[in-house]
Amino acid sequence: MDRLTRQRIANFYDGHFQRGYVRGKLASDPAYAATADAMTGSALPLLDIGCGIGLLGMYLHAKGALRGYVGMDHDERKIGAGRTAAIRAGLSELLDLRIGDAGTLPDLRGHVALIDVAHYLGRDDQQALLSAAATRVAPGGSLIIRTVLREDNWRFQVTCAEEWWLRASGLIRGGVKHYPDHAELCGPLRALGLQVNTQPMYGATPFNSYLIVAKRPG
Repeated sequence: MDRLTRQRIANFYDGHFQRGYVRGKLASDPAYAATADAMTGSALPLLDIGCGIGLLGMYLHAKGALRGYVGMDHDERKIGAGRTAAIRAGLSELLDLRIGDAGTLPDLRGHVALIDVAHYLGRDDQQALLSAAATRVAPGGSLIIRTVLREDNWRFQVTCAEEWWLRASGLIRGGVKHYPDHAELCGPLRALGLQVNTQPMYGATPFNSYLIVAKRPG
């Protein structure tokens, strides 16, 4: 995404800090382009669980990759910011941003995104969410997950330190509850009939992030 488009999207949000955050995420976070790639070739809508301020929806619309969008997040502040930005962008009808959590998911069939969500849930809640998300993946659709995996390496230690700072600073609520390992995430998805591909998604960061794309055969 070019600089002018990033700035245009950022201008829909409030405040110097939030606009800087938006510009930085759009410029450096590889999860957005990876989600667009996973959705290529279909006209399915996207359910974005843990959508925050709705930035993934904004990105996909700017890329011409969005065919419908429902974003869910339990943080009322973030949903409010996302709704305001969507109104300013003239996208309030396309970007449906709702306050809710894993227990209030809509009965939507399409693609599903879980970007930086899983490790903020306990082990049992992670498994319940994976099951609920997988049932909402339509034939030909994908469940796109970006998460931290528990591994014995320096990247994982740096990630733990960064997550501690995010919680201490108040930028996130609740904090990490359980870092899953590869088998905890991918095994249940395969058992639910999805074809799973995993690859590192470090980008330009030191964090132990992975992209997991679980596709339901069409």
